[in-house]
Amino acid sequence: MHLFVYSPLSAAARTYLLQQLPADVAATFAADLNREQVPAALQAAEVLLGNPPPALLSGPLPNLRFWQIDSSGFERYRDVRLNAAVANMGDFFAWPCAETMLAGMLALYRHLPELAVLQTEKKWVGGAFVRNRSRLLRGRRVVILGAGAIALALRQQLSGFECPVQLLARTAAQAHLHSREALKAALPETDIVINCLPGSADGFFSVDLIAAMRPGSVYASVGRGNTTDEPALIAALQSGHLGGAVLDVTATEPLPANHPLWALPNVLLTQHTGGSQLFEDEGKVDVLLRNLELLRNGQPLENLVELSRGY
Repeated sequence: MHLFVYSPLSAAARTYLLQQLPADVAATFAADLNREQVPAALQAAEVLLGNPPPALLSGPLPNLRFWQIDSSGFERYRDVRLNAAVANMGDFFAWPCAETMLAGMLALYRHLPELAVLQTEKKWVGGAFVRNRSRLLRGRRVVILGAGAIALALRQQLSGFECPVQLLARTAAQAHLHSREALKAALPETDIVINCLPGSADGFFSVDLIAAMRPGSVYASVGRGNTTDEPALIAALQSGHLGGAVLDVTATEPLPANHPLWALPNVLLTQHTGGSQLFEDEGKVDVLLRNLELLRNGQPLENLVELSRGY
């Protein structure tokens, strides 16, 4: 069996993969090829790991049996048509993404970014700087957009802070809100909105929903940047209607140097690092190896997705 590794694995993860592969599986790494050699390697592949540009997948891949995407999101592949099973990383990134959002909200509420700047400037301003301004996360009313793995991890983590949490999803049984209208009605009584939506929900959190948010509330986003009306969000932050934002994703990445989000003191940008974790590449390899074993034994694969549906 021929495995083509498009993922830019670390040297340690590459070694780990080669040590764990069955003897009858040969691996080719895109990092060892020049650009002209990659299409031929894809043509020969029976198993693919990684996220090539969609254009490389536009032609027939007659040998491909299984594609292991190495991310949770895969919206840019919605127009790709393959006669192969496709899986994403499932809930691999869920807990770290949830922790990043939780950390960001705590940082805003406890003024940690401002205190960190003072530390670099070696300025001691004492308790007067934060007293009577710091807020508690405990008991805050939260709406999470989505009901997938990240949303469920966030709900679990927020339970430790005694936060009432409502999930928004059209059909998920665990969701409390099932429509834009229900969400809009809930927003005036919500302290925090956390967006976990996939890129297929383009522009979902629009100007009218931002306007409906409670004055002083916080917006967080760890799904995809295109799901938020960014100009409307910026205007709400600049006017003081919103108390702050924690953004792991933005509409344009990397964020241009002249973008207004850089300069807003009530915004914490985590630069699409939310899912990062120690030994991340090795963890991706483990996901591939589990599915490879299932494939070889003719058993159902984990985390199968439909490219055309976006999930």
